[in-house]
Amino acid sequence: MQSAADPIFHRPVRSFSLEELCALVGGQFSDPSHGARQVMDVASLEDAGPGDISYMDGARFVPALAETRAGFCLIGERFLGSVPAGVVPVVVKRPHAAFVAISRALYPASLRPASVFGQSGVAAGAVVHPQARLEDGVTVDPGAVIGPGAEIGAGSIVAAGAVIGPGVRIGRDCTIGVGASVLHALLGDRVVLHPGVRIGQDGFGYVGGAGGHAKVPQIGRVIVQNDVEIGASTTVDRGGLRDTVIGEGTKIDNLVQIAHNVVIGRHCVIVSQTGIAGSATLGDFVVLGGQVGVIGHVRIGDGAKIAATSNVKDDVPPGVEWGGSPAQPMRDWFREVMAIQRLARADRGAGRSADEGRKNP
Repeated sequence: MQSAADPIFHRPVRSFSLEELCALVGGQFSDPSHGARQVMDVASLEDAGPGDISYMDGARFVPALAETRAGFCLIGERFLGSVPAGVVPVVVKRPHAAFVAISRALYPASLRPASVFGQSGVAAGAVVHPQARLEDGVTVDPGAVIGPGAEIGAGSIVAAGAVIGPGVRIGRDCTIGVGASVLHALLGDRVVLHPGVRIGQDGFGYVGGAGGHAKVPQIGRVIVQNDVEIGASTTVDRGGLRDTVIGEGTKIDNLVQIAHNVVIGRHCVIVSQTGIAGSATLGDFVVLGGQVGVIGHVRIGDGAKIAATSNVKDDVPPGVEWGGSPAQPMRDWFREVMAIQRLARADRGAGRSADEGRKNP
């Protein structure tokens, strides 16, 4: 529990009237007298107080709704009868999406990492090569290093300890997180790299022989398009011959490995601890669950979804859902799992019968 002496790292920018927030999310409430009431903050059903707005999005949350002290609750129409007295129900089509929109309005600064030093411009202690070119409005924290020929657009932030290599180009309104490194790369606008991200280091390429392993030159780049966000400690290797590419709007979680020559389409979602081997290609709107492994040179079609912990060894058609190891169509995987479970139950039953036979000869 937070004590009075603990700092609060995120505060809402202002309060909003219920009427303002309903205009934002397309919500409806029945009593017009509630329109001017102020919504101070967002909170879960369990933690909300009278000035907070929460949301309820499924039957399993009905017990929590019954106990909530929230002043307002975003809710689907079918759950109106479950709202307790004293809570103002706000009917929306998608409660969670509406809650996120309201949270974004209350906490816009939380959407993008800020300078850890809390100032604008180039701080004392930053090392910026004379041949680097920074537009007006770039923030560089102490301990950051920017190499010769690097170009950084207005509104971008290079946090403490980050390294921007020679010739790297970074667009406008980007954030390069604490301790991140960007080498041999071109970044678009509004790219967010969280702490410890590694962009553009050597890909893993060797040719074996009697004398050992000879390193293959990695002479490509990394291209990161607009509005990409990459989680902490994720690594993106530069291409060997062709570029490694991450398409616009793609969101990548922490601890993901993307190997050389990989091409990722637009608006993909890649969850933590996933590994994508060299020269694999993902289409647009692909979703990879946590700990998915993708072998080299396979293609995953537009809109395909791969379940967590799956291993993809074959090309995946567009728009399908696959899972398992090796990954296969979801229905086939479920049938396989059920067949194994039936065999296991039968084996356990046979074992019990044999034990009883030995006890009662």
